[in-house]
Parts: sequence; C-alpha cells; structure tokens
Amino acid sequence: MTSYEVIQSSEAGGETLQASRALARVVQGVEHLLMRYGLALILFWIGAMKFTAYEANGIRGLEANSPFMRPFLAALGTQGLSNFIGVVEIVTALLVAGGTFWPRAGLAGSALATGTFLTTLTFLFTTPGWESSLGGFPALSAGVGQFLIKDVVLLGAAVYTARESLAALQHRT
Repeated sequence: MTSYEVIQSSEAGGETLQASRALARVVQGVEHLLMRYGLALILFWIGAMKFTAYEANGIRGLEANSPFMRPFLAALGTQGLSNFIGVVEIVTALLVAGGTFWPRAGLAGSALATGTFLTTLTFLFTTPGWESSLGGFPALSAGVGQFLIKDVVLLGAAVYTARESLAALQHRT
C-alpha cells in the first residue's frame, strides 16, 4: 500500500492507520524485549562460561596479545582474569535486565556493556590472524575475527539500551 493509499484509507475511517499503529506498538515491544533481554542473556551466559577452564583457556590468546589486558593477565593469571571478567559480565547482564524497572541500573549496565564490547573489538586489531584478501582488504580470520565481529551488533544493542534508559530517566523528571 502506498503512502497515498494509507492517507486515503485513514480519511475513510482510519482502520488501516489504526492497524499500522497497533502493529508498530507490537514491533516496538518485541524490539525492546529482544534488545534489552537478549543483550542481558548473552552477557549472562558468556559471563557464566568464564568460570570454566575451557573458556578461560579459550580467551587467553586474546588477552595475551592485548596491551590493555596483558597486565591483568600477568597479575591474576588465566583463570583469575577469566573469573573477574565473568563477574563483570554477569553484573552487567543483571543491570541491563533491571533497566526496564530501574533506568539508572539499566544505564550503568549499558555503559558497562559498551565498555565491554569496545574492549573486545580492540582484539580484532591486537590479535594476530588478519589475512590479506582480494584487493588488500583484511579478511576476518575464522578463529578470531569472525568470533569478534558480532560485537559490533552487541555494541549497538548496548548503545540502544543506554538511550532507552536515558529516555526513561528524562521521562521521570
């Protein structure tokens, strides 16, 4: 249906306009659920995995090659740093999830999530494994690059939930 047809329909009774507004509200509700609670679920799950030796050893190479993380790895050891990251990710998940009811908590969680994903995205540049591809554009390595590039979308979700929490805080004042 074209914009013109929607306008004509709204003038003729408004059923189409009302239906589209109702659909927009449903989509907005689904969007909220997926962004906030999907982000919280991913952070919680990945955070819980950090307490396993499998995950601690799996991220060790990323930490060892990162100028930012290397000192923490030296100070805490492989499992100690992984446990610390796990606690941060679980706390972040709980704060993000609570943002629907407590916008300040949601804002804090979203800020922590933003920091988390900005940090992990630096691993794309500090971890060996970039390969030259056609035309010189760097290919994402199967082991690291493809694993980390999803954090761009998760970063977007964290920024979205931060905006949502800020809007809720402004609405309350």
